[in-house]
Amino acid sequence: MSIWGKIAGAGVGLAVGGPLGALLGAVAGHIVIDRALQDSEVVFTIALIALSAKMAKADGEVSDAEVRAFEEIFQVPPGEARNVQRVYRIAQQDVAGFEAYASQVARIYADKPAVLEDVLDALFHIAKADGYVHSQELEYLRTVADIFGFSEIEFARIRASHLGHEKGDPYLVLGITPDISDDDLKKAYRRLVKENHPDMLIARGVPKELVTIANEKLSAINVAYDRIVRARGIAA
Repeated sequence: MSIWGKIAGAGVGLAVGGPLGALLGAVAGHIVIDRALQDSEVVFTIALIALSAKMAKADGEVSDAEVRAFEEIFQVPPGEARNVQRVYRIAQQDVAGFEAYASQVARIYADKPAVLEDVLDALFHIAKADGYVHSQELEYLRTVADIFGFSEIEFARIRASHLGHEKGDPYLVLGITPDISDDDLKKAYRRLVKENHPDMLIARGVPKELVTIANEKLSAINVAYDRIVRARGIAA
């Protein structure tokens, strides 16, 4: 079943309280009560819908490019495009601020920082869809990262992997410093490749539709690593 089919039937066997639960209830058309999460793909998708919709308000409007980027990430069937727009509107109009959504996401995935980074990756992908990440969007992303528990250095690494991997500091993209040894460089690179492989995302409970972002980030990691090994004159 597609993620959209799961969301439509989320009132059966799935519930989460708080602002995400309220949004899920509005989308699925069910009253949602507090109990254990049973479908991480649905929770991840609802969380991303909520946070991306709130981010779209950061620069004052929801651009067509941002909506298309979301549809691209989740491979939304043509017949569901209106529903995506409806969910965006519901999330935008929700009285809950984005901090409430981000805090709940942080609690849900407190023991899964890689999933929290997956959320940030998806938000960056949407933010840059119109060719430019507005200062308000960047500040929004920095605040969400802070709520998620990422340090300023970790946020800089994530940002660089999306916005500066071609001309920026390749060491920053890999989350390492220039004084790293060649052996440790290779180890850090292999770890990042493993963590960001599409199969690993799916294993973490992230919808398989996010393969686009996984491949995009892997490309940035590969470009950064290639720049370093060529500059050092070592074998990849």
